[in-house]
Amino acid sequence: MVREYTLADLFTIGNAACGTVAIFLCLQFLAEDDNRFLWLAFVLIPVAFVLDGFDGWVARKRKAWSAIGADMDSLADVISFGVAPAALGYTLGMRGGWDMAILVYFVVCGISRLARYNVTAQALADESTGKVKYFEGTPIPTSLVLVAMLGWAFGTDAVHAAMWGGETTLLGWGLHPLTLTFALSGSLMISTIRIPKP
Repeated sequence: MVREYTLADLFTIGNAACGTVAIFLCLQFLAEDDNRFLWLAFVLIPVAFVLDGFDGWVARKRKAWSAIGADMDSLADVISFGVAPAALGYTLGMRGGWDMAILVYFVVCGISRLARYNVTAQALADESTGKVKYFEGTPIPTSLVLVAMLGWAFGTDAVHAAMWGGETTLLGWGLHPLTLTFALSGSLMISTIRIPKP
């Protein structure tokens, strides 16, 4: 199987590795309460974004891509831009029942968005160029906005009980209103908004 990988696939694997390590660093932070682990997690997600951009660029430049490249790219994106940001949110205190339900919703929306794109990309492609002209729903890497927001919150100690918007209880479950930004992001991913593809 390794022989089938192209250079572009190595960037995709790097993307997935960054997201996975970011999740592990969240767990390490929870175990040891050392801020360095979490700051490194915050850095790795933008690195994953850069690698995600390079995989497509390299494939187009070299005119070489593997049969599994597109699926592997989507799986890597789910890890780095879906599960990792949700893990950061949980790590910083979004642990109420509603918080967790929203974080799961966000990840499921990301999975659904990528699956829809993979299924419809050929139908949406321009006949002359073969390129897709627009995304339907916001791309999952837009979760970098959430990561930046969480990084700012962490840097200003606006986490756990001090999280912006505080915490409330609804029907016996805890909710940090800031978690609603994840609900908004997920909903935009599965929307039918058309966004021009660069």
